[in-house]
Amino acid sequence: MTQFDDRERGEERKFAMDEETAFRVAARRNKLLGQWAAQKMGLTPEETDAYAKAVVQADFEEAGDEDVIRKVLGDLTGAGCEVDEAEVRAALEEKSVEARRQLMSES
Repeated sequence: MTQFDDRERGEERKFAMDEETAFRVAARRNKLLGQWAAQKMGLTPEETDAYAKAVVQADFEEAGDEDVIRKVLGDLTGAGCEVDEAEVRAALEEKSVEARRQLMSES
């Protein structure tokens, strides 16, 4: 029974590590998306940092990416930027790849 218990504990550790990695990738992706949007809105470096943090926080409103997309799209539109939902979704996907690369290079 010990071998089974060891394998079960190993699977639990792997699951926990996978969940933590997914969380870190999503948070980094959202920060990068916030920086992208801030650049489009012409924010200062200080405003960019604050805005990127606000985008990360927006992801905690509901499951999935819709809360982040809604926030960024609304903010960009409110700032008078010519952008549509497809462009924000494409940027989100691009930033997801970039976030994975950054986190892998840190390991």
